[in-house]
Amino acid sequence: MPLRSNLGDFSSIICFKAVVVGIEETLGVGAAGVALKSAGRKRGHALVESLGLKGARPEPAAIVTSLNAAVGEGGTRLCSIASVVNNPDGTFVVRLSETVCSAGEPQGSDRQLTFTLGALHGAFESLYGVKLRGKQTESVLRGGTHDTITLTPA
Repeated sequence: MPLRSNLGDFSSIICFKAVVVGIEETLGVGAAGVALKSAGRKRGHALVESLGLKGARPEPAAIVTSLNAAVGEGGTRLCSIASVVNNPDGTFVVRLSETVCSAGEPQGSDRQLTFTLGALHGAFESLYGVKLRGKQTESVLRGGTHDTITLTPA
């Protein structure tokens, strides 16, 4: 059942980005980034729990399928997950496209993934039952083919 009877469950990227910019102008970019990542992380934990996947430790291909169904074209449209690599040292490299954080930004923008990074960070922590550190390591806004995040064991 939708959260709103007429408008449904989704809002626009334009409105989301206005919230982000407003928070940045009020708190400063650094504090806003921390707040947005934290909010995203909480969302990621809740998402995995709602999918019944907490502690499931799925293979990378299954992560792409499960999470794309929830946050990709068939879900909330936060982003599209192109690939996940689980390295032997426990590091995850997650390649994304069409992230809400990068949408509408000009090439060369210094915009960072905040909420999107946090959401995937939280999701992976819940999927694997481990604490991770998340960092954006590539950006489509600065010459990358994907927005890429790296999650390392904390």
